[in-house]
Amino acid sequence: MTKRRSRGDGGLHWDDKRQRWIATASLGYDASGKRVVKRGSGKTKTQAKDKLKEVLRDYEDGLAIAPSGYTVANAVNDWLEYGLSGRDKATVENCTTLSRIHVIPELGARKLRDLSAEDVDKWLAEKSNTLSTRTLQALHSCLNRSVKRAMARDKVKRNVVALCSVPTGQAGRPSKSLSFTQAEAVLAASERASLHAYIVVALLTGARTEELRALTWDHVDLIGDLKAVPVVPPYIAVWRSVRTGGDTKTKKSRRTLALPVRCVQALQMHRERQGWQRMAAGDHWQENDLVFASATGTELDAANVRRAFRQVLKNVKGINPGEWTPRELRHSFVSLLSDSGIPLEEISRLVGHSSTAVTEEVYRKQIRPVIQTGAVAMDRIFES
Repeated sequence: MTKRRSRGDGGLHWDDKRQRWIATASLGYDASGKRVVKRGSGKTKTQAKDKLKEVLRDYEDGLAIAPSGYTVANAVNDWLEYGLSGRDKATVENCTTLSRIHVIPELGARKLRDLSAEDVDKWLAEKSNTLSTRTLQALHSCLNRSVKRAMARDKVKRNVVALCSVPTGQAGRPSKSLSFTQAEAVLAASERASLHAYIVVALLTGARTEELRALTWDHVDLIGDLKAVPVVPPYIAVWRSVRTGGDTKTKKSRRTLALPVRCVQALQMHRERQGWQRMAAGDHWQENDLVFASATGTELDAANVRRAFRQVLKNVKGINPGEWTPRELRHSFVSLLSDSGIPLEEISRLVGHSSTAVTEEVYRKQIRPVIQTGAVAMDRIFES
């Protein structure tokens, strides 16, 4: 005769529809008066009871059990839709692209609760054969943040992705800088281009592309104050960028830079040309006070600048336009100053790095032993 289960031990029955044994346990009532019942299922009585014990143990630990059908794709899509609120548009687009191309197609079908550290390690190792270390770090970050969000919402017990390290990937595209001869050729080739002033200012001040695209005329002084003590030369105030919130990359990136004579001349011509553009656009002009704007006064995006810059490079002998981007004007600024004997500390201050360590790490191939300073040196290098 079958022994009757003790009161409080729960129940055990066969479910014909599911063709599984179901073990249940009543844990009292919730705040609304509804009975709290936990269940575990299995093909055998023992499996069902063991599953119920696991459920009860997790319940006592304050952990919820992930839905059996909740996948990695569900977690990633939830993070993309709700976890990136307030982030920069470019950041959202980048995370979405990486997730759609690399994460979801290869790990998306895996049940989140079954995802193991070994799965993630193997996936990253395979990706390291074709992707750069930086891209691998971005992929790991996307998956890690997705699972972390799911864990906070009781979809999984722990985040195994956080336990995995990122392997070394393929070498990324090395940064380059223009030689003095190449820089002069680029400046000459850009003279009739709409991007001329942008190229001159980027090359001779080292400002970032996102800083120049956000630069407004109220932060530009092309006259200065010769009567002030000390004398105030013509300058640009690099106080904003196109990043979310308008902040510069770091606190030290917020800086005021003296303008070399060649920059002043280029900006004067640019402002006059922009005045004619404003008249030609008429009612279509949108006044944003931007120094570098489209033909209707709107903000340029990175693709606009990159396309126009490469168009200029097509007229420079010995340079393959497809291998260069506008940010390498900044690298060239560092290289030219270093070649001219400017101290590392001064270069770091001019480019707005948080420390000289950053300057050395990012521009280590351009840095050389040194001694003197910025706008004055650029005037000497590019004699007007």
